[in-house]
Amino acid sequence: MNFSFSTNKLPQEFYSRHVTDVAKDLLGKVLCRTVSGQILSGKIVEVEAYSKDGDEASHSFKEKNKRNSIMFEGGGILYVYLIYGIHFCMNIVTGDKNSGCAVLVRAVEPLTNIDIMMKNRFGEALPNDKSLAHATNGPAKLCKAFNVDLAQNGISLLSSEIYLTEGFEVSEDEIGNSKRVGISKSKELDWRFYLKGNRFVSK
Repeated sequence: MNFSFSTNKLPQEFYSRHVTDVAKDLLGKVLCRTVSGQILSGKIVEVEAYSKDGDEASHSFKEKNKRNSIMFEGGGILYVYLIYGIHFCMNIVTGDKNSGCAVLVRAVEPLTNIDIMMKNRFGEALPNDKSLAHATNGPAKLCKAFNVDLAQNGISLLSSEIYLTEGFEVSEDEIGNSKRVGISKSKELDWRFYLKGNRFVSK
């Protein structure tokens, strides 16, 4: 497979930092998912940070419980949760143990084995260009495309099943910053980061 980006897997140290630093640095990194020997991959183009400290929109804000316990396990693992009883969202846990911080992956740009991702999303391997643009431009959409559900909750991002690589270099002026999407609390926090002009960004 001929990649035009760095395939070096991100080390543990990358994730063991402040949640907003990790969130910003995730832009341009490549999410990789191995399914039946095939690697599905996509460039991360939009994320949102969440913290237990001063962030009422975070699952970890009030206390540790069965649902959010993975957020307290320390950086470098995946936190997957179910919303509306039907959709899944994937998050990158950050910081030290008990930090209760994670970054929601909101959108990726499909890179490899796109036909498999499209089949996962739409039931057909070769949709038109408009369908491709809407295949992974949202947290629930990308989970479906990458075949991620609660079975991946708590998995290490140093594993071979799901991991991130160094991917593409991103300059400071390519990064946009805004309020997070679809929340009713702590709306003042500018913790959404995205690649400007990328058509796979959700909003």
